[in-house]
Amino acid sequence: PALVPLRHGRMARSAFAFYRGGAAIMAGDLATTRSSGLRAQLCGDAHLLNFGVFDTPERSHAFDINDFDETLPGPWEWDVKRLAASVEVAARDLGFRKPQRTAAVTAAVKGYRIRVAELAEMSNLEVWHTRLEVGDVLRRIELGQDPTVSKRLERDVRKGLQRNHLTAFSKLIDTTDGEPHFARHPPLLVPIDDLLDDRARRRYVKVIREFLHQYRASLSSEHQHLLEGYRYVHLARKVVGVGSVGTRSMVVLMMGLNDADPLLLQLKEAKRSVLEPYCGPPPHSNRGRRVVEGQRLMQTASDPLLGWYRLRALDDKVHDFYVRQLWDGKASIDLTHLTPRALVSYAEICGIALARAHARTGFRVSIAAYLGETDEFDDAITTFARTYADLTEHDHARLVESIESGRLASEAEPEAADTNGRRARR
Repeated sequence: PALVPLRHGRMARSAFAFYRGGAAIMAGDLATTRSSGLRAQLCGDAHLLNFGVFDTPERSHAFDINDFDETLPGPWEWDVKRLAASVEVAARDLGFRKPQRTAAVTAAVKGYRIRVAELAEMSNLEVWHTRLEVGDVLRRIELGQDPTVSKRLERDVRKGLQRNHLTAFSKLIDTTDGEPHFARHPPLLVPIDDLLDDRARRRYVKVIREFLHQYRASLSSEHQHLLEGYRYVHLARKVVGVGSVGTRSMVVLMMGLNDADPLLLQLKEAKRSVLEPYCGPPPHSNRGRRVVEGQRLMQTASDPLLGWYRLRALDDKVHDFYVRQLWDGKASIDLTHLTPRALVSYAEICGIALARAHARTGFRVSIAAYLGETDEFDDAITTFARTYADLTEHDHARLVESIESGRLASEAEPEAADTNGRRARR
């Protein structure tokens, strides 16, 4: 709760930042809309910045959805609408004209529709193993662009893929006192030592031991063996994202053979999906497992150290968490670098990636038949996106007004502004 003002501050930056933090708001709105009755595993928060590039376990580079906090089976149209509206809102924040925005939204929806039709013709195994390679993504975006845009895109991807466990170690860890430990950068990074009261301090060792036991049990046998080569060192609270601010998010430092062999894990609290009130309960009672299993179903190649656990945490309350590697070669496209034409290409790629994710878990042949071969669906969703962007801008203005009037607490943060969460100058 103490971090909620920070979330308000992040959402107030722009209409697109508000949209990113408003998955629960949109889920309630989508529940009032009509659907085909066909279901798939949903991302639940399929906006533009929840797609990106990451290292696969084979250390090749793929483009895919990269956020699954809200994943749950549900109407496939909801993810498409969430993506389409995000394109419209982002394009408005970038200052693009209406025809440019329409072209980008339509490209996302059309890309989804055409790719579903292609996947409907493939075998189950072909669908399961198909992926978007980074080279293909960059070529699509760069086609017809000026050299400056192309170089920026390549730089974004290259920089993101360098954000690995060693980079995280150098930025987040303080080694001045001998044993490595997390540095202090409140409120964004707070070592566990600063968070414990006397009662929690007495339970600390037991909680950590139980976390390691449950997390290890959630991994495959070969990755259990890998984890046994590391020892627990330190824990800290780390604030991440926009919609995630206010939920428990911790980072764990583990060490292997020596100080040059760190493993950094992120522990994120898994709450009830924003879709659950409208789509029903998940197949797994553990909400961390819901996130992990949903990611494994939808993503081309998931983090091999994905896991989950449930325990009575240091606050003496029971919580579900999922676990993943921190900064394991993940990269996002900086939207402020995109021209209107580049946004069209990027939106299309996101639509294609979403289609592949749905095809792995949904009735792809039935969805393809429902979508048809005309642009009727494309036009309908583009109109929806425009209307929903109007609503988002209205809601964002009300948030800003509430903050400025003092009715709602807001807190700025001591870090550089998120270039994907503010209005770009064009």
